[in-house]
Amino acid sequence: DVIVRSLKTATDADGKVSVTFGILFSDDRCANIFEALVGTLRAAKRKKVVTYEGELLLQGVHDNVPIQLLKDSV
Repeated sequence: DVIVRSLKTATDADGKVSVTFGILFSDDRCANIFEALVGTLRAAKRKKVVTYEGELLLQGVHDNVPIQLLKDSV
């Protein structure tokens, strides 16, 4: 639920809740809560809570990849 609350802070032009990986990764609050942010995002993707292109997100390389919220809860 914490990752859902973190993602809900940003809405794209279509009204969908979305944030880029770079912004999420550099957010101090998220960094303190999720020591393994990439693993947490992969688990959320498997549970169809979020969606993003690709399987593994890496800082720097994938900073501009949008992560979109699909559900309001896990």
